[in-house]
Amino acid sequence: MKLILPNDWNLELKELTEAVTFKNLEEYILKEYESKACYPPLNQIFKAFEYCSLNQLKVVLLGQDPYHGAHQATGMSFSVPLGVKHPPSLVNIFRELETDQDTSYPISGELDPWAQQGVLLLNTALSVVESTPGAHLKEWSFFTDAIIEHISKRSEGVVFMLWGGFAHKKEKLIDTNKHCILKSGHPSPLSANKGHWFGNAHFSKANHYLEGIGKDPIDWRL
Repeated sequence: MKLILPNDWNLELKELTEAVTFKNLEEYILKEYESKACYPPLNQIFKAFEYCSLNQLKVVLLGQDPYHGAHQATGMSFSVPLGVKHPPSLVNIFRELETDQDTSYPISGELDPWAQQGVLLLNTALSVVESTPGAHLKEWSFFTDAIIEHISKRSEGVVFMLWGGFAHKKEKLIDTNKHCILKSGHPSPLSANKGHWFGNAHFSKANHYLEGIGKDPIDWRL
C-alpha cells in the first residue's frame, strides 16, 4: 500500500511526496502499522486532505497527535466518530463553541461539517502508536511543516488557529502579512482550567476575518 495525498494536494505537493525523505517516511509508517496497533486506521491517515481540498481552504486548525486510544482517531485533528465519548479537549472546544456561537453542545464529535467547508483539521503527526503520544511526531514533522509552508506561500487569507505552545511554534512557517494567526492556550483541561482557553472567541474571530476579505464564513454549528 502507498500513502497518496487526495484531491489537489497530490499534484501541488508532488515534489514533496516524490522525495526520498517521504519514501523513507512511508516505509517506516507502513512497517509500524504492520507490527503495532496504530491510529487512525491506515486508510484514514490523509482524511483531512480528502475532506478539504487546497483550493477550498479557509482555515487550518492545527493539532499535535491523533488520539491514541482505540476507535477515537479519524485522521482529522480533534474529531472523533459518532457515538465515541468526547475527549476532554474536544469537550472544552465545544464549550467554547457554545458560548462563542450561541449554539447548543454538539451530540456528535465528528467535525466533518467543518472540513467540508474548508477547515483543514491538520495534526502535526498524522499517526500514533496506541497509548504512546508523540510516537510518530519526529517522523511526520518535516512533512506537515512543508504543508504549512506551502499553504502559506500558495494561498491568501487563510486563518491559522494555533492552540497551545506546540502549535505556536509553527507560526514561524506562516507569512503573517498574508494570513490571519489566532493563538490561544490548548483546549486540554491542564491549560483551559488555568484560564488559557475559554473566551478566546476564535470561531467568531475567524469568521470576522473571512468576511472582511470577501470570503464566506464557516458555519461552526454541528
